[in-house]
Amino acid sequence: MDYSYILNTSLPQKEKLLHFGFSEVGASLVLKKEIAGGQFYAEIKLSEKTLAAEVYETSTNEKYVLFNVASAQGTFVGQIRSEVQDLIEAIRAECFISQDIKEKYVNFLHSYFNTPGDNPWAEEPDDSSTVYRCPNNKWFALIMQIKFKNLGFESDEPVWVVNLKAENVEAISDKKSIFPAYHMNKKYWITVLLTAVTDFEKLCELTKKSFALVQK
Repeated sequence: MDYSYILNTSLPQKEKLLHFGFSEVGASLVLKKEIAGGQFYAEIKLSEKTLAAEVYETSTNEKYVLFNVASAQGTFVGQIRSEVQDLIEAIRAECFISQDIKEKYVNFLHSYFNTPGDNPWAEEPDDSSTVYRCPNNKWFALIMQIKFKNLGFESDEPVWVVNLKAENVEAISDKKSIFPAYHMNKKYWITVLLTAVTDFEKLCELTKKSFALVQK
C-alpha cells in the first residue's frame, strides 16, 4: 500500500529511522515488523520518492494480497490495515519532521502585500478557504484545505494548499510540493502545499509572480 503522500508533508530523519529499526538496503531504508500476534509481518520501504508497505505471512513469507485490494473487506483484513496504519503513524511521529507553514505563509501575505483575506464562500458549511486579492479586486492566492486524493494520491488525509497563477506550469510542477492546480485551469494555475517539504522562499517568489500576473 502506498503512503507516499507523507513525503509531501514531512521530512524523514535518517538517524531516527535507523534508531527506530530501519536498515539500509541499497538506496532504500527498510523495516520489518511483526503484526497480528506474529502471524504476519509488515515490510515498510522508504526511498527518495516513495513510502510503501507490504504484508507477508510469517510462516511462508508469501505476500498477503488482500492487504492491497481496496474492495477486500472483513474484520481480519481491517485489523491488519489498522495495525499497519498505526505503525506508519508511529514512524511518522518519531522519525519525520512535520510542519504546517500555513500560519507563516499567511503572515507573509499580510505583511508583504498588505491585503486582508476574505472568504466569498463563507455561507457554505465547513468552508475555511481564504482569497487574497490584488488592487484590481482579482485574486492572486487562494488558501484552502483539500485531500491528498485531489492531487492524485491514495489518501483521504487533508492538507492545506494555496492556488497561484503561474507561467510554464508544467516546467515548475515537481509533483512533490508543486502541482498543476486543483479545481482550476491547469494551464495557468498551480497548487502548492503548505507543508514542511515546501521551499518557503520559493513559495514567496511564486506568490509575488502570481500577484504580478493577476495585477497586470
